[in-house]
Amino acid sequence: MTGGGVRPPAVAGHFYPAGPRPLERELAGLVPATAGAARRRVLGLLAPHAGYVYSGGCAGQAYARVALTPTVVVLGVNHRGAGAELAVDGHDFWQTPLGQVEVDPGLRQRLLATSPLFRLDSEAGLQEHSLEVQLPFIQHARPGARILPVTVAAWRLEDLLAAGTALASLLAGQEVTVVASSDMSHYIPAARARELDFLAIECMLQLDPEGLYRVVRDRRISMCGVAPAVIMLQAARRAGATRSELVCYSHSGEVSGDLDQVVGYASLVVW
Repeated sequence: MTGGGVRPPAVAGHFYPAGPRPLERELAGLVPATAGAARRRVLGLLAPHAGYVYSGGCAGQAYARVALTPTVVVLGVNHRGAGAELAVDGHDFWQTPLGQVEVDPGLRQRLLATSPLFRLDSEAGLQEHSLEVQLPFIQHARPGARILPVTVAAWRLEDLLAAGTALASLLAGQEVTVVASSDMSHYIPAARARELDFLAIECMLQLDPEGLYRVVRDRRISMCGVAPAVIMLQAARRAGATRSELVCYSHSGEVSGDLDQVVGYASLVVW
């Protein structure tokens, strides 16, 4: 599908407020204003994508730390399985309650020309919440920023590393940040989730995309966005990243009170 047009909100009113003023108020509470003085340019960012009531605070802490670039590549999970394995969105704009966000057409064309792994496909992300929930944070942190949404269903390690390497070529000399959208362990006891999640987090702190892939696979960690995270880490590493920092770790039980069936959330920055 060639795309064009405007991608309408799919989860406004469910994952985050549907009205602009309630959404602005919520974002103001989720993104700490006191961190503004410490904002820094980063190559990559990992942020969770659950409903804001559960994971918005963890995501907001990371967005408060970074000086977002004029264009942000958002790598989301393909929860529904439809479309290309690495689907580069073809819409002209994405709509949120805060207004329209332009999809960067030049960066899209360069990415599609860089590797045949990436395919133009607007269907894969049409209902994908893992992409959409990041956009109000981006609009809040960098008004006027453009985006390049990519829905990831690819799973082979060699494809993910190749995709990251291709993306790295666009980071060199460009003002681009890569956001990987992922939650951590799903629906297991809080103590076990923390134990498994920190195995994955340690690999991300070591800038080790191969290690992250293997520990998630071998330990059966239900980190839904491991593929976007591998691509982001590979791209950042190839673009010269030398450090990463865990900003936040939390889980749904901190809100619901249910510690037996939690979803883990982490936010992390790479520079």
